[in-house]
Amino acid sequence: MEFLQINQDLCLQDGHCAQECPARIIIMNGGSKYPEAIEDAEDNCIKCGHCVAICPNGAISVKDIRQEYCIDIQKEFEISANQVEQLIKSRRSIRTYKSKKVDKAVLQSLIEIARFAPTGSNRQQVEWLAINSPEKVNQCASATIDFLKNAKKTGHPIKDRFNLASIISRWESGHDVILRHAPALILAHAPRKNSSAMIDCTIALSYLDLAASAFGLGCCWAGYFMVASSQSPEIAKSLNLPEGNVPMGALMVGYPKYKYHRIPPRNEAKVIWME
Repeated sequence: MEFLQINQDLCLQDGHCAQECPARIIIMNGGSKYPEAIEDAEDNCIKCGHCVAICPNGAISVKDIRQEYCIDIQKEFEISANQVEQLIKSRRSIRTYKSKKVDKAVLQSLIEIARFAPTGSNRQQVEWLAINSPEKVNQCASATIDFLKNAKKTGHPIKDRFNLASIISRWESGHDVILRHAPALILAHAPRKNSSAMIDCTIALSYLDLAASAFGLGCCWAGYFMVASSQSPEIAKSLNLPEGNVPMGALMVGYPKYKYHRIPPRNEAKVIWME
C-alpha cells in the first residue's frame, strides 16, 4: 500500500491530521484539496498514529497504522475529574500483601495497559520481566540482601544512602523490607543506548501502578532491589534480560491485605507561575 491513504468519500478536508502530526509530514497545501504526504514522509514518520486517531470520519490510514487496527474511544468509559482525582490521590504504596498468587492473565492485562504509555519519539522500547512466583520473588529479595551485606562489608558508597545494618537486621529477623513478601514483581527494562529509557520505563510503570487498583491489586516501587540489580552483575545476569537491555524500574504487585479508607495530606505544591 501507499504510505498515506485517504478515503476521499469520508475526508472532511478539515486538516486536523496535518495540524496534529508531530513530524509535520502531512500537508494540506499540496496539489490536492485532500491531505498529502511530503516526499520523505515514510522515513520521518514516528508511527504515533495521531493522524489516524484524530480523524472524526476515519478517512485516513498510514502504512502499519490502518483504521481497522485502531480501537474506538468509548464515550461511556470516560471518567470525571473527581474520579481521576480520587484515583491518583488515593493511590498507596502497598507493603503488606495477601498470600494469594496473582493470575497471569491479570498481570498481562496490566502490562497491556501500560504499553500504551508515552515514550520519547514514540520509540516504544520498554520491555517487561514479570516474575509471578512468590518463591522467585523471594530469591530476588535474598540476592539483594546478599548484595547489601557485601556492600556493608566492603564499604560500598551506598552505605551512605541506606541504613544497611537495620535493613539486614530486619531481614534476618524474618521481616522482608526488600520485596515485602509480594507474590509478583514486574520489572521494566530497555536498551541501554536509548537516551529516554529511564523516563520511558518510569512512565510505563506509573501507568501500571495506577491501573492496578482497578484489578484489586496494589503496588510498591522496589527501590532496594533496583539499586542492587543496577550495581550487581550477578543479579543483573540472573534476570536474563536481552543483550544490551538494562533494568530501569520495578514494582512489587499483589493483593493488599488491608484496605485504606482515607487520603492523608501532602505538602502544598510549590509553583512558579509565568503568565
